[in-house]
Amino acid sequence: MADILEQLAICIESGKVNADATYPPSMKGQDGAAELTASALQQGIPPKDILAKALIAGMSRIGQKFSDHKAFVPDLLMSAKAMSAAMEHLKPYFESGEAQHLGTFVIGTVQGDMHDIGKNLVGMVVEGGGWKVVDLGVDVPPEDFVAAIGKHPGCVVGLSALLTTTMASMDMTVKRIKEASPDTFVMVGGAPLTSGFAAKIGADAYEPDPQHALNRLSAMGA
Repeated sequence: MADILEQLAICIESGKVNADATYPPSMKGQDGAAELTASALQQGIPPKDILAKALIAGMSRIGQKFSDHKAFVPDLLMSAKAMSAAMEHLKPYFESGEAQHLGTFVIGTVQGDMHDIGKNLVGMVVEGGGWKVVDLGVDVPPEDFVAAIGKHPGCVVGLSALLTTTMASMDMTVKRIKEASPDTFVMVGGAPLTSGFAAKIGADAYEPDPQHALNRLSAMGA
């Protein structure tokens, strides 16, 4: 069992989607995340073990490399693509309740900001870390975040902003969320932000990159 899960983790880390994928060149012709996940299920390996010991492990490795500047956006995107291919095989088990997500993460770029690359990367890594991700998109008004919290009680909210001109919008969004749901944990991130700004607007955490965001969620013990 350990061998196939480690092989799958390597596929996730390396971005090997399936047997037909030519990326990475060093793994050309080998089974990828799709085939190995199907094989692991056929061998009777519990979906929760596949998720924890292979998918999460692989995404954690590439996420840490990204944080350490040893991997870059294209690498992270390929790993996320491999992870998605594997999750297609696990999806029925989540839908049936046999496998459980670690929690729900609602994410969006605040109103007035149309940038989505940073948000998307965080969403990919967090999903690869075993969380259900609800992506509200870009230019999201505060009311939409509040509505999403109502639909997903106990969720964690992630707010993204790239423009300094939309930092005021993030401030307003945090205030609206806290007014409607004081106990909701709000995490913020984006190029112009700092931990000091996060504290000033009442956010619960500032994280500088996807892996730090996932580490924060993991530390919460959800």
